Amino acid sequence: MAGFDPYCRRCSRLAAFLDEIGSAHPDYHARPVPSFGDPRARLLVVGLAPGLHGANATGRPFTGDDAGELLYRTLYAFGLSSAPRSQSADDGLVLRDCRITNAVRCVPPANRPRGDEVRRCRPYLIDELTRLPQGGVALALGRVAHEAVLRAFGLSPAHAAFGHGACYPLPGPRWLLDSYHCSRYNTRTRRLTEGMFAAVFEQAVTLLGSRP
Repeated sequence: MAGFDPYCRRCSRLAAFLDEIGSAHPDYHARPVPSFGDPRARLLVVGLAPGLHGANATGRPFTGDDAGELLYRTLYAFGLSSAPRSQSADDGLVLRDCRITNAVRCVPPANRPRGDEVRRCRPYLIDELTRLPQGGVALALGRVAHEAVLRAFGLSPAHAAFGHGACYPLPGPRWLLDSYHCSRYNTRTRRLTEGMFAAVFEQAVTLLGSRP
């Protein structure tokens, strides 16, 4: 198990990209982005990676970009966030029984991490999932996050196919629940609507009250 390293440079490509961003934007966080929320939460939201001008700039997952607007608004609607909008890492927002992390902690070029980068970042995800209580839910936003969670448990992606609203039992026992990523592309193309996203969180809340 590996605790989070805020100065991790395991991936040379990502480390070099962060150096470039830090030089171009001195006011950006431009480092690995830590998880955010209650470390004992029963709901762990797993995204892809920090956004270039979002979490990579602010230092908080899903903060400063369009994807975060929908996520935090939905969390607030279900009583999982103290505010409907996350504006900065020091805005006082508090998550309740919820924690947010990413499969990859550093922003990747073109928002596309390579497989080896997901693998090198896996110990940090394993650490988060190990602390997820029995009966807890790992909510994967997108296929990369879905597969990262499975591999963190030593399972092959063939074990469970990704699909919006799909749900699978995990060791622990815990749940894996899938959603399309709340990216601007997915919401603008209507692949993911606000109603669809809310329905997944409704599933998550229901699962927290059931046994895997």
